[in-house]
Amino acid sequence: MSTISARSSTKTDTSIPRTPLLWMAVALLFTLPPFFDSLAVWVPSLFLLSLALKFWMEPRGYRLRSVVLKLVLVGIALTAVFASYGSFRAVEAGISLLVILMSLKILEAHTAREFRVMVLIGWMLCLCGFFLSQDFATALCLLIAFALLVVALVQFHRGASQGAVWPPIGTTCKLLLQAAPLLLLFFLLFPRINAGFLFELRPFRSANTGFSDRLSPGSIAALANSSEIAFRAEFPGSSARPLGPMYWRGVVMWRCNGLEWRGPYAPRAKSSSPTLDIEGRAVPASSGNVKEIQQRITLPPNGARWMFALDRPIKTVPGAMLARGDYLYSVQPIRKTRRYDVASSEFSTNEITARERAEALEVPGSIKPAVRELAESWTAQNPDSRAVISAALQFFRTQGFSYSLTPGEYADLDEFLFRRRVGFCEHYATSFATLMRLAGIPARVVVGYLGGEYNDLGHFFLVRQADTHAWCEVWLPEHGWTRVDPTSAVAPGRASFDLSSFLETRNAAGQMGARRNAWIAQLLRSGVFTNIRFIWQTLSYQWDTRFIAFDADVQDVMLTSMGIASRGPVFLVVEILLVAIGLLAIYFAWMQLRTRSRLDRVKVLYDYFCRKAARLGVSRDPCEGPLDFARRAAQSLPNESNRIQQIVETYILLRYAPQSPQGMLDRFAKEVSAFGPRRRH
Repeated sequence: MSTISARSSTKTDTSIPRTPLLWMAVALLFTLPPFFDSLAVWVPSLFLLSLALKFWMEPRGYRLRSVVLKLVLVGIALTAVFASYGSFRAVEAGISLLVILMSLKILEAHTAREFRVMVLIGWMLCLCGFFLSQDFATALCLLIAFALLVVALVQFHRGASQGAVWPPIGTTCKLLLQAAPLLLLFFLLFPRINAGFLFELRPFRSANTGFSDRLSPGSIAALANSSEIAFRAEFPGSSARPLGPMYWRGVVMWRCNGLEWRGPYAPRAKSSSPTLDIEGRAVPASSGNVKEIQQRITLPPNGARWMFALDRPIKTVPGAMLARGDYLYSVQPIRKTRRYDVASSEFSTNEITARERAEALEVPGSIKPAVRELAESWTAQNPDSRAVISAALQFFRTQGFSYSLTPGEYADLDEFLFRRRVGFCEHYATSFATLMRLAGIPARVVVGYLGGEYNDLGHFFLVRQADTHAWCEVWLPEHGWTRVDPTSAVAPGRASFDLSSFLETRNAAGQMGARRNAWIAQLLRSGVFTNIRFIWQTLSYQWDTRFIAFDADVQDVMLTSMGIASRGPVFLVVEILLVAIGLLAIYFAWMQLRTRSRLDRVKVLYDYFCRKAARLGVSRDPCEGPLDFARRAAQSLPNESNRIQQIVETYILLRYAPQSPQGMLDRFAKEVSAFGPRRRH
């Protein structure tokens, strides 16, 4: 017996069973999405290679044994990480080192202890992945990875039943469900800092937003294929989408340099001036003539300060200012999910001052004579501002200009207007604004977003970085600042769609080169895929607003609504611990009661069996174990030996096994009842 145990122990310590190893490998695959998105591509690739090698090496008994080779590989890994990130202080560098060490551990692991260590490191990788990204897709992958690591650990400890698939999954589900109430309790009530559930330890990359204080040719076109979410917008009190094009205002730029424009280095809060109606008359702020459009905007963290609103926001929001040019500017960088309500209006909200008028007419001295002559020709025909605007739009409409995602680079404004005439929205907005200034009309460029995809399921608009748009505003004495979108003269219908839908419409009409296979585009726009996309978008939206955005402010509002007075974090922690201890006590009492009732019945049946055996002349000694008693009883009662053996084996399984097959207790009762002499009738 001891020899067999020794051999079994040796086998367990020198190889890892294939089934739990497979579970762990699948779990580790689900940790990879945030790594491929944030780390140097060779790091997760090395991780995948190590997993593949492990499945090739394990059946052959190979593993990474040499200490010298391990040290060499670690040295190479440290050098590669330093070369990729420039230091070891960055978060990406630290996580990369952990991934590499896990890769090496996979290649050398061969004992039960090392398997448990790999599972622990796998849970650490789940946490690191959540540090890198907290979007819904990443969270779902990491939750699956965490659960599968538990499955792997349960499967590893099941012993002889390693081949079964569903029992470890069932055990894992039970464990997670048992932990869910405590997790919910700690999530809702545990004191938190004001950063919500966002653990963004990396510096925000500039690619996270399409905005800066500079607009140059190609800066917006580069975002045309970006599917990153810019923000989501709801219209409280209305389940219908608003009519007409939706221009989401982001930043207003005043400084002109031909095709390049800049916003203010330090935006200033706007001065309070009268609101002008459509005829240029002053309207009181409380007048019902100003139609307010209420919106609820949800911004993902981006590290910038730009905030967005439809048309022109007329009121500021907490933590932001209403800057000169009627746009919102956050006081602090947006490093957590930001949700705010804002009211907008179509009307201009301030008169133009002498200083603003002078600033809105400035043009650089580098503008070539041909461009100046073009603007002067329009004013010579008709000096009226509206006539000049119409002439400029007609020029773009009739002189062979085209709309393109890849217009190429331009040396100056002259090349765009008179030679190549191919551009994206920023080309048309900046050139039009410059021409208006040359014609004596105050003009400025506005950068924001146009359109968005409406989600019928969640009743919100999803605006992506690809919807970034630039347009122009001109000052008209009778109307104030008036929006003019010169891109619509070249690409009619752009204002009615988000960019993706507009480009697909143009592709279908043959007006642009195919951006993607037509069949795939039609499939993705089908009803089934559209519903799936809307469901996913709605779940992601709820994740961002209900979970990620749950910060200290939201928690205070929830506690106040529940009638729990906030007495500081210490009292809240004590209350949570008391509730948690109470829940655990109730759970353990229920488990003990459930286990005892089952074990008590098993003991009662076994005692009944012993009394029957005593009536047949075989009494059990109080110190005698079940196996010894069964052996002695079988010798004394040879006719009942098989039944005695069956009863005792079943009793041992019911009494000592962690789990027993369903119905075994009932079969045990029948065996005990059938034991002994039959009654004669």
